[in-house]
Amino acid sequence: MSIDIKKELGQAKIEQRIVYESGNEMAAYAAHQINYHVMGYFPISPSTEVAQFLDLMKTNGQHDIVLIPADGEHGSAGICYGASTAGGRVFNATSANGYLYMLEQMPVQSGTRFPMVMNLVCRSVSGPLNIHGDHSDLYYALNTGWPIIMCRDPQAVYDMNIMAIKLAEDPAVRLPVLVASDGYFTSHQKRRVQTFAHREDVHAFIGEQPQGFPDTLDRNHPITVGPYMNEPDYINNCYQQSMAMYNADEVYDRIQKEYAELTGREYPILELYRMEDAEVAVFLMNSASEIIKDVVDQLRAKGIKAGSIAPNMIRPFPAKQIAAALANVKAVTVGDRADSYGGHGGNMVNEIKAALFTYGNKDTLVISRIYGLGGKDFYAEDGHNLFQFAIDAMNAGKVEVPFDYYGHSPGDPSKAPKRVLEPMKYEDLKTGLITVTPDENTGKLNVRIPPLRSLTKKPKRIAPGHGACPGCGIFSGLELFFKGIEGDIVSIFHTGCAMVVTTGYPYSAHKATYIHNLFQNGAATLSGVVEMFWERKRRGELDHLGLKDDFTFVMITGDGGMDIGMGPAIGAALRNHKMIILEYDNEGYMNTGAQLSYSTPMGHRTSTSNVGKHQGGKVFHHKDTAQIMAATHIPYVFTGSEAYPQDLVKKAAKAQWYAQNEGLVYGKILIACPLNWLSDDQEGSNIVGAAVDSCFFPLYEVEHGVTTLTYNPEDKGKKIPLSDWLKTMGKTKHLTKPEYAGSLQSFETEVERRWNRLKAKHENPYL
Repeated sequence: MSIDIKKELGQAKIEQRIVYESGNEMAAYAAHQINYHVMGYFPISPSTEVAQFLDLMKTNGQHDIVLIPADGEHGSAGICYGASTAGGRVFNATSANGYLYMLEQMPVQSGTRFPMVMNLVCRSVSGPLNIHGDHSDLYYALNTGWPIIMCRDPQAVYDMNIMAIKLAEDPAVRLPVLVASDGYFTSHQKRRVQTFAHREDVHAFIGEQPQGFPDTLDRNHPITVGPYMNEPDYINNCYQQSMAMYNADEVYDRIQKEYAELTGREYPILELYRMEDAEVAVFLMNSASEIIKDVVDQLRAKGIKAGSIAPNMIRPFPAKQIAAALANVKAVTVGDRADSYGGHGGNMVNEIKAALFTYGNKDTLVISRIYGLGGKDFYAEDGHNLFQFAIDAMNAGKVEVPFDYYGHSPGDPSKAPKRVLEPMKYEDLKTGLITVTPDENTGKLNVRIPPLRSLTKKPKRIAPGHGACPGCGIFSGLELFFKGIEGDIVSIFHTGCAMVVTTGYPYSAHKATYIHNLFQNGAATLSGVVEMFWERKRRGELDHLGLKDDFTFVMITGDGGMDIGMGPAIGAALRNHKMIILEYDNEGYMNTGAQLSYSTPMGHRTSTSNVGKHQGGKVFHHKDTAQIMAATHIPYVFTGSEAYPQDLVKKAAKAQWYAQNEGLVYGKILIACPLNWLSDDQEGSNIVGAAVDSCFFPLYEVEHGVTTLTYNPEDKGKKIPLSDWLKTMGKTKHLTKPEYAGSLQSFETEVERRWNRLKAKHENPYL
């Protein structure tokens, strides 16, 4: 089918081009055309791709944005705030739990009136975990003081991002702006999109940054940002912020009209479809609002006067416009893609009711339905059902069920999850083959383990059948570690690959008691479990369980969990709870798409440290979490690898003894990730073994502050050049090329420096 390009591009006054891209791609595309100064970011699905695309464009030299990978979303929000105080243009993107983690920064940004733009790629906020699209994160944004504009499709994502920076910087507004789109529905769905063909036209539209506003880099006019403020100043500040928010209504309307004249695309504050004489209507936001238009047409064909309403802006809320649109409507169904628990409806329906009451419309019947939670699809059939609620209310003259969920299903007791595996027998878990005894002379532990084949009959803590990728080293590494643990465990897993692939409800691969909590908060959570255990045991409340030994409490973290989770882990270490923190290091945020983490080594390729003409992989060195945790003076720290199984099992046995008798233990094991390391599935053990032999990942332990190398490849005559290890993985092969010699040299120098420091510590117990 041929496309009439002239018709497609409309009556635009600037040259445009057509691309076929997703919502995330268009957010990044708009950002690169604007050429922001700084983006602080942290990966979280489904918004992660925005930073990935920008990094790829940066690698190709397409923009000058400084991309700063944060240690978590709270940190990314801090980076953005600091950058915005310094007078430049700032950009960010996040979703769901990430947005909530940065939530306390949001009112600070708006309350101090520093503009920026952030894309919220909407996703469920929940327990249990769900990573699909709804508006539960968006509704938390309503009270943060940020104007919020909405995007129904990838075209709107592009257009709204271009308009958002102009809105944020307008002297009558001067507020940060949130651009909201639907996770996975819009973020990953490719559509035909019209864009500005030339960056100069984008810059001409958004204009130069307004001058005359304070910033922290103006040495001639030093300022105090964020002072402590009491009344009456505080209420006055809030009033001024409130007025700026309401100003955003008129400013946005002016900007969207200018944009329509330039591009031919209109985004009125309220999108009304066939509402001129509508008797029944449905109110929906973003992606679902396009589907409902087809339903309106189908009902109109049957003689039913139907119409639909969708806002392009929800902060400030278009109350007066909505009341006017519903003036002659007899019944409207309001669909909320998130609940306001206990509020008898979602946020939108209650604001619409308030708008009708405020502007004197007491006749329109309002039906509230919660729909589409957790990524549940919305089809035309569902639109017909939402309209039917309104039609029934119109015919009856009343609303039979004012508030309900739509699309849920009643529980069936016969389908309740049933236990498949019986609890593991204590006698099988407590083999008696491993002995750990303190040495009175050295203060260290002596460990005896049998030949490893003797431990193979010990039951696995994690059942087969989980969804890990072929060759994933997580579970071979964990199970080898668990071979050294005798008796019962209680484990908590940070969000990450190990968590996601083992717990798809209603199934679980965990045969021991398992907990999941937020990415950053595992150590604090397990601290609470540990202290509750000891207190309930002291009170005699667990006597009926007949525990033969104390539990061993283990937290499993990985996929960058010791970036965002570092603070709580250090807190738990300083409190010295009786527990083990075990980090599986796969050198990136693998569960969200192989972005760089702070454990990613220098020069390594990830989806946010691409390799190309202008960039050669990650530009800074990896975090040494084991040494950081050793600095907290906990009883025991170790590193391990499945390539050296006896060493790892011995360290696991030591870890259990210390965790049950003295306090916190930290362990780090390097595990292979063939999918993202771009390596052969079957080579994982050899690759992590080469990492040890190259001295990149030394095997050692720190026992009561005394460092001992448990394997020295130099003494064994097995040390290999670092480049031999790098050649085993597709993500690092580029480092052996001449153009990246500088990065390789810097990496080799740092690895050798850390190795020599370890040897010095091994030789001197006071280091």
